[in-house]
Amino acid sequence: MARRFPGGTLIVASHNQGKVREIRELLAPFGVTPVSAGDRGLPEPEETGTTFEANAELKALAAATATGEVALADDSGLEVDALDLDPGIYSARWAGPSKDFAAAMQAVWSKAEASGKPKPYTARFVAALTLAWPDGHCETFRGTIEGTLVWPPRGTRGFGYDPMFLPEGAAETFGKMDQDAKHAISHRAVAFRKLIEACFGT
Repeated sequence: MARRFPGGTLIVASHNQGKVREIRELLAPFGVTPVSAGDRGLPEPEETGTTFEANAELKALAAATATGEVALADDSGLEVDALDLDPGIYSARWAGPSKDFAAAMQAVWSKAEASGKPKPYTARFVAALTLAWPDGHCETFRGTIEGTLVWPPRGTRGFGYDPMFLPEGAAETFGKMDQDAKHAISHRAVAFRKLIEACFGT
């Protein structure tokens, strides 16, 4: 049985404000007080894991150990089948130190075009969420959503690769989609439902 979150402050181990905002919105109904790692002045640990789960655990444990409080970390990214699942765990790094996701989306599309693989380019967003305690205990959950890539990017909502990702069965990209609609189906939302049921539910 999963360990339960004790309530109160939760350190969100991320410096990505879009991600922190999304997590805060998803946690709003549960009376949690989310505080970002950036607000606590915590450094970003080097992501040396080879899977989304390993990197989520690494980040959550670093924040929990540094603060003595329960911490939540997310590691997520875009897997493109035509690119042999790249950019994957390196999705943020493709945007470079300036976090230029317009350039990252262009790179993904250009490499997919150069791959010789047929359109549509199938892809998925993957998220791993880890809740970590200062004693080293972790609970980790994975969520995915399938879709295809579109070009040019559509919409200015969301963040990262959202404007070029069209979820399976949807009429709009994550970049155009109302955020409540995105939260209902996103990879992070799928992982969150598992997390909430296991660690926050009644």
